[in-house]
Amino acid sequence: MAVVGNCQIVKLSNCFHASGRKDPCQINSNPYMIGFGIVEIIFSQIKDFDQLWWLSIVASVMSFTYSTIGLGLGVAQITANGKIGGSLTGISISTQTQKVWRSFQALGDIAFAYSYSIILIEIQDTLKSPPSEAKTMKKATLVSLSVTTLFYMLCGAAGYAAFGDMASGNLLTGFGFYI
Repeated sequence: MAVVGNCQIVKLSNCFHASGRKDPCQINSNPYMIGFGIVEIIFSQIKDFDQLWWLSIVASVMSFTYSTIGLGLGVAQITANGKIGGSLTGISISTQTQKVWRSFQALGDIAFAYSYSIILIEIQDTLKSPPSEAKTMKKATLVSLSVTTLFYMLCGAAGYAAFGDMASGNLLTGFGFYI
């Protein structure tokens, strides 16, 4: 569904760019869902799909590239603004209760982003190799998680520093002219 949502956001952004904010720009998600479903059905027919190790590399490179572009755009926007937006205490909200609830919502979003941890536990559980290999795997996992966390935190911080309280929750919508 994330793919469909992002396709809709790009289409909506193009519509706003062409007609301004006056047009409600109703976007039908059905063609995107049907297209994505067809692609999934085709991919599910590939024999030995689990042997396509290179697909993980392609997905990782795409994710890293996407995030690097977002980070670069955030830094470029900070430079264009000439100042850092936002504050150390986060967005301005009328009550402390709302701030607490939004903080919990952000923690939920972060936890959702780390949903692979369930698989990680299973992978670590299957390590029945000699201690040196298990130790190496745990060290590699720790390093990769640390680097990933640092990189995505940089993306979020750059986006907030670029747009302040107007920062978008979606990287694809954060750099439109209508923000």
